[in-house]
Amino acid sequence: MFNAVIFDWDGTLADTRWVLVRAFNEAFKLVGCAVSEEFIVRLIGVGERKLFEEALKSLNIPLREDTLERLSRRKFQVQSALAGKVQLIDGAMDLLHGLHGRVKVGLATMARGTLVRRILAEKGVERLFDAVVSMEEVSQPKPDPEVFLKCALKLKVKPEECVVVEDSVFGVKAAKRAGMGCIAIASGAYSMEELKEQNPDLTLPSIKEKDVILNFILNNA
Repeated sequence: MFNAVIFDWDGTLADTRWVLVRAFNEAFKLVGCAVSEEFIVRLIGVGERKLFEEALKSLNIPLREDTLERLSRRKFQVQSALAGKVQLIDGAMDLLHGLHGRVKVGLATMARGTLVRRILAEKGVERLFDAVVSMEEVSQPKPDPEVFLKCALKLKVKPEECVVVEDSVFGVKAAKRAGMGCIAIASGAYSMEELKEQNPDLTLPSIKEKDVILNFILNNA
């Protein structure tokens, strides 16, 4: 049995895809360009700064700190305006309630903490989390394991006592590098096959597979 579960946010618990695509592209308008939806959703897990950097490189736009700051501010403005429309992914609420009181539950995300906590409060699920770690608290993006290791510290559990629930290749890599168990959910930009290539302990098509997930976490089976 694992003693803690650490969830990713974007694409795993929350349906933020459309908000992020719109927010990033509104930001990119500041430098006169647009980026494909596929490019954005496949890099969401690495954090906004890394995504901005990769996009600007691909477009041969100079990487200047003031440019990155302007892009980040605009993205935040748009994302904040749309945050109230974000919905939890079908099955997420049920799974969170199924875990509550049985294991510690953490949230480790490369999203902004202010936005995530606002949505958690609005959805009435903030109390279901024992710890939250967001982009402001880490210096390295996924696939670096820092965000998961910091969450384990907050939860006061050892890395090997944790299982991560993720929907991206970068997140699965980070979980494995942290020495944690990992459940990969193919609900985002990555297929079952792509996720399985990273050797998660369990790969599922949806977070709605509540009984399978609970059995793995609580019985490690």
